Amino acid sequence: MTTSEPASTPAPPAPQRSKGFVIGRVAGAPVIVTRSWFLAAFILTILFVPNVQALAPGLGAGAYLVAFVFVLLLFGSVFLHEAAHALVARARGQNVTELAVTLWGGHTAYTGGLGRPLDGFLVAVVGPLTNLALAAGFWFAYQASPALNVPTLLLYAGALSNAFVGAFNLLPGLPLDGGQILESIVWAITGKRTTGTVVAGWVGRVVAVGVLVWALAVPFVQGTTPRLTTVLWSALIGAFLWAGAGAAITNGLRREAIDGLSAAALAGPVVLVPLGSTVAEALSARAAAAGGSAPAHYMVVVGGHDDAPVAVLDGDAVNAVPASARELTQVDAVAVPFVPGSAVHPEMSGTTLLTHLAQRSGGARLVPVVDAGRVTGVLDLADVARAVRAT
Repeated sequence: MTTSEPASTPAPPAPQRSKGFVIGRVAGAPVIVTRSWFLAAFILTILFVPNVQALAPGLGAGAYLVAFVFVLLLFGSVFLHEAAHALVARARGQNVTELAVTLWGGHTAYTGGLGRPLDGFLVAVVGPLTNLALAAGFWFAYQASPALNVPTLLLYAGALSNAFVGAFNLLPGLPLDGGQILESIVWAITGKRTTGTVVAGWVGRVVAVGVLVWALAVPFVQGTTPRLTTVLWSALIGAFLWAGAGAAITNGLRREAIDGLSAAALAGPVVLVPLGSTVAEALSARAAAAGGSAPAHYMVVVGGHDDAPVAVLDGDAVNAVPASARELTQVDAVAVPFVPGSAVHPEMSGTTLLTHLAQRSGGARLVPVVDAGRVTGVLDLADVARAVRAT
């Protein structure tokens, strides 16, 4: 019942989809029932059967059917929880990639990068609020029922389960929805999303430990012995929350490192070569710009009245031109055109830069860096990829 926001990359692959059965689409994304859900459904059905038998002892084998119907009702609530996430995420400009119902409940995956604290807050809070609204609806229907029967039992179970799911997900620690709410609040106060992520991640670790402590401490306070199944489930949930909180902290720090990557810092120096120049003139200009050192400058062909970047000389093609032919060979014969619209500003950085490169580079390796119409550098996407991997 968490939401995820995969980090952008310079050339992102298609989002990896959870393995399972696609049963429909919401917000343009597939709804997937994973194979692990069937295990969860089986276990929960078995666990719920004793409760059904205690409240309706005359059902016999029908108790298993009632228990399974409750499980379907529970995961239907999970689906509505995730659908609420997906619809609000899309409304806030995100690209929803999947809704998955899993062993642990479910998750909604989306890309696009939350631009404001309010976006994260709204996407996160709508899920638990959906469950609390369902709990209220089930409870009122239960109260209105004239007699205690199987349908009434399911209404009661639906109210309790949705109330628990809604309240549990509001606990203020990542990877729970309450953690994203806390992240958004700290982000709004400090102006730094990473600070919000790290704070919510550490609180999530506290929540993870608290889940296990609760399973052990409550029976002790009541003077009873903790049930083994309760302790085991609490340990599993705690381990899941601890791992999710740790991953959130790591991703938050990595996102901060990525935000520090700028086009200006990653770009290589350039020497400008007017359109129509010869290869010999271009090489002379690069040697002069290098000042006698290794000629590492990119040779950018510019043209028009505003010296707009047109192309970049291909080093291998330039070297292949015989020295005797360089005075006669024009630069456009050994140049690779820039993709229109691929230029980046020197101050462009972080996910904004990566998203631009992913959407506008058109598969080209080199893009120009342009400030107020003037070419200031060339960005090599291979360098960007290495910088991202190093974060």
